[in-house]
Amino acid sequence: MSFVKFLFSKAFLIQLGIALIVIVILVFGAMQWLDYTTNHDQRIEVPNLSKLSLDVVDKKLVEVDLRRDILDSANYNPDYPKYSVIEQVPKPGSLVKENRMIYLTLNPSGYNKIEIPNLLGRTQRQVEPTLRSLGFKIGDITYKPNIAENAVLEMRHKGNLLKEGDKLMKTSTIDLVLGDGTRNYNSEN
Repeated sequence: MSFVKFLFSKAFLIQLGIALIVIVILVFGAMQWLDYTTNHDQRIEVPNLSKLSLDVVDKKLVEVDLRRDILDSANYNPDYPKYSVIEQVPKPGSLVKENRMIYLTLNPSGYNKIEIPNLLGRTQRQVEPTLRSLGFKIGDITYKPNIAENAVLEMRHKGNLLKEGDKLMKTSTIDLVLGDGTRNYNSEN
């Protein structure tokens, strides 16, 4: 029997028909099973967790059958309470399935501590932008006799002398002591 005759034989056509019916039944059954197991069209609205502590977040998520995972702490934001939620994914109001994971970003307890770089001997024009870019505030500026006019001789925080490598909280105020340019090489100490 040739291959073409076999394709049009009664036995092949019956087998092909049975295979198609089995495939249709399997696909229909799989679609029904997926519809049942995935709770199709059953959605939960994600609550707004912004500015809430973890205890309150846990209670809210248990009520609506959702879970949480903490991604990381962000940079400190003074507009939010300590250890509260700053961001969440998915966003509030999104529709999700039950037992969905909600990813949270928390507000840390305070600003990070930043290392003081070596800025002694540099001019005020160089030092102020550097300190501001690190997140510090410039406080009082005082002068003391020194030949280097407007050169930073000392940096202080709350009266304490700062040196390279010291760490201060971001937004701390640093007072600068600058040279006034009046001292020359021939004067006595």
